[in-house]
Amino acid sequence: MKVGEFQKAIGVNSKGYGMFMGQSGRDKGSGSNTYVEAFKFFKKREEKGLKIAAPKKKAKTADAVTSNGDLDAIRLEGEDDVSVPIFDSCDEIRRKIRAYLAGSKGTQADFLRAIAKPYNDGRKIQSKVLNDFLGKKGAYAGNTSAVFYGAYVFFEKMRIRDGKPKSKHRQDMEKAHGSGGLDTKRRRDHVWCLAGQRPYEDKLGQLHFSGR
Repeated sequence: MKVGEFQKAIGVNSKGYGMFMGQSGRDKGSGSNTYVEAFKFFKKREEKGLKIAAPKKKAKTADAVTSNGDLDAIRLEGEDDVSVPIFDSCDEIRRKIRAYLAGSKGTQADFLRAIAKPYNDGRKIQSKVLNDFLGKKGAYAGNTSAVFYGAYVFFEKMRIRDGKPKSKHRQDMEKAHGSGGLDTKRRRDHVWCLAGQRPYEDKLGQLHFSGR
């Protein structure tokens, strides 16, 4: 069953469904109509003795991912005003981008169009911006790049669509940065510290100080 078919089966729209699926936590979304109707749907199946089959893994091309509407049907919390909380480091997003482009049959242009969609303003992201982001190194390096935000939203929607659990890195980032996620507005160009101290950054983007 495709996402749109499931939404129709339980009687909810794509926005409500996307908002519910974009949340995490035991009680998050408990007041959502999607939660209530999905519970009824699965309860009826359970009473009939129908089991939920594990989805078969199949390769998807970049064209299929970016044009079939599956990802567009998923709406994340904060997406309407471009404020989706980011729970991946810049290095983690670079890793995901490289892995995706290496395993995809689509083009880099397809990917750039897909990660520009979350901005809702018709913008285009150039290949130079992508290459500049990929050329950096560090958990915070490139945090203000359009590629960082757009790619995070893209991969998060893929994770939700494919029903994959949160990675350990994702869970660690949530603990480290709280509900607001990693800052995408301010660059970390310089850090104030005491004389004799040496600031350093861990893989989650948290600052630490060694020395005095």
